[in-house]
Amino acid sequence: MARALVNLAVGTVVFFLLFLLSQSNPSRSPPRLLPPPHHGARPAMVLPLFPSSKNSSRTFLHSHRHLLRSDSHSSHPNARMRLYDDLLLNGYYTTRLWIGTPPQQFALIVDTGSTVTYVPCATCEQCGRHQDPKFQPDLSSTYQPVKCNLDCNCDSDRVQCIYERQYAEMSSSSGVLGEDIISFGNQSELVPQRAVFGCENEETGDLYSQHADGIMGLGRGDLSVVDQLVEKGVISDSFSLCYGGMDIGGGAMVLGGISAPSDMVFSYADPVRSPYYNIDLKEIHVAGKQLSLNPSVFDGKYGTVLDSGTTYAYLPEPAFLAFKEAILKELNGLKQIRGPDPNYNDICFSTASSDVSELSKTFPTVEMVFGHQQKLFLSPENYLFRHSKVHGAYCLGIFQNEKDPTTLLGGIIVRNTLVTYDREHSKIGFWKTNCSELWERLHITGALSPSPSSSGKGNSTESPTTTAPDGSPHYDFPGILQGHLSLSLSGEKSVSIRSFTGILSDDICCLTGKIQISKIILDMSLSVNHSYLKPQINKLTEFIAKELDVNASQVHLLNLTSEGNSSLVRLAIVPSDSLTYISNETATNIISRLAEHRVKLPDTFGNYQLVQWKVEPSTKQTWWGRNYTVVVMALIIIVVIGLSVYGVWGMWRRKQQTVNSYKPVGAAAPEQELQPL
Repeated sequence: MARALVNLAVGTVVFFLLFLLSQSNPSRSPPRLLPPPHHGARPAMVLPLFPSSKNSSRTFLHSHRHLLRSDSHSSHPNARMRLYDDLLLNGYYTTRLWIGTPPQQFALIVDTGSTVTYVPCATCEQCGRHQDPKFQPDLSSTYQPVKCNLDCNCDSDRVQCIYERQYAEMSSSSGVLGEDIISFGNQSELVPQRAVFGCENEETGDLYSQHADGIMGLGRGDLSVVDQLVEKGVISDSFSLCYGGMDIGGGAMVLGGISAPSDMVFSYADPVRSPYYNIDLKEIHVAGKQLSLNPSVFDGKYGTVLDSGTTYAYLPEPAFLAFKEAILKELNGLKQIRGPDPNYNDICFSTASSDVSELSKTFPTVEMVFGHQQKLFLSPENYLFRHSKVHGAYCLGIFQNEKDPTTLLGGIIVRNTLVTYDREHSKIGFWKTNCSELWERLHITGALSPSPSSSGKGNSTESPTTTAPDGSPHYDFPGILQGHLSLSLSGEKSVSIRSFTGILSDDICCLTGKIQISKIILDMSLSVNHSYLKPQINKLTEFIAKELDVNASQVHLLNLTSEGNSSLVRLAIVPSDSLTYISNETATNIISRLAEHRVKLPDTFGNYQLVQWKVEPSTKQTWWGRNYTVVVMALIIIVVIGLSVYGVWGMWRRKQQTVNSYKPVGAAAPEQELQPL
């Protein structure tokens, strides 16, 4: 019986051990994250989170998505860059530029009226406090001062070239010229290039007090970034800007050529008419009626100038008076109110609705007619701005240009309009669109090449969107990258992705095994200010969890920072309590929902944009690491069962001895020999 008990215990232990081992190595694992790399793949950086067509990952379902490919008639790449801030709230739009080795980041105002790019220099004692630290030439291994020569203005010692710029609002900038490597961000197809820029030693007026670091000059001139890149032959002689709408800041910029949409409206741009970008404005129509003006009124002094660095539009006196009269005639049923600033005689109207989409029902359409009867339609957001003190009130954003006969068209005219400055063909194109969606289209079209991050550590990577066997869109995750592993806070390796476009580089090592995801980190930009969002952050995480079909306990807030008039939120999504990892299908679903704007948040949180994301795979463990718990449990069970069996056996032996030692009364006993005393 004792042997039977021992055999039963050993069999139970072996069975239980095999069961635990089978559970620790399930036969069904998550699907592969990425197919093997193929030869001939072009260098790239980031991951598209948008579905491709069924036939090809490089062909798109809708014709308008061909918009921002590089010009089909040119082999030049282009630099695709994001715009930040808001035209009316900040007075400008900025982009990010990286200068030096390692790169130093700067927020620069995009200005078609300036011909030099400059940032505050570390030696500047008369520079204001701006968004980023000053440029430190000593920290850049590739910086070189531009020595005095016949083609530049020199300092008093005739050692180094200098620059000076003065602006109409009585601000100024001056400093020395330097040359270094300029990088355009990780959405850029154009690799970093050496360029000359200004290192400020003094700034005054608005330049001193503004939040932005400096100016990115896009005008015509030898020091212009565009001219320098064209001179090098690295981009075609063209660039494009797309400003966001009335309630949505930001936008996009492209340095280099693009394929223009078929319905883009063009105006002749005379390159010798003035130092600025001119258009051939002939007529203005209000509510379909032409203003009684001689076309020559738009050709005074500098002509009609398009300037991205100017906020509003300014017409010569005759044109403004005619425009004002036509607007007032169309809006005679609206109550006219005082403007927000008593120092200005603004023309403002009170309406019943504050919804921008409803403005066209109240305010007339305005048309600008160029040569050859090309018409640019202006919606109300292109000539109105919100009254800052009266809800539902709007003011004219077109003013009289004092006694100056120049027609100056600022950024308000081209809100939600893609503007292409085709300098090669002396024309400027206009295409009405939603610039916030255009930024997403920039991610969809074409492969992008690596460029340094702001930290100077490696590059992000990209992979193509593939198509599942059933033809449905499928989103691939990149694997661990050779030489580009970023460290998470816990010290584990993670895969960093900063954007969503392009194709895989053939030198990226993709995953050859099966991976389990331990965490998804999401960086989201929301168009609400930090002070408003901070007390609402718990509600935001709850809404996001609900929209992503995960538990609220899985969504953790990592960081909340202010980014101008918007907020940057960093969230982490972790496995639920019942799981140890996030499946590839779940991670794909989460990221694609956010990237494709299928997550619907309440209007109180404004608009959101998935800026970047990162997945952290579980650390690869040895057999002992994976089965440590199982082995320990098995040993404990063996010891417990062994002790139990030993105890049962000992009790049985003692019982047997007790039974054998019992003798009935009167039973014969063996004789024992008596020992002598």
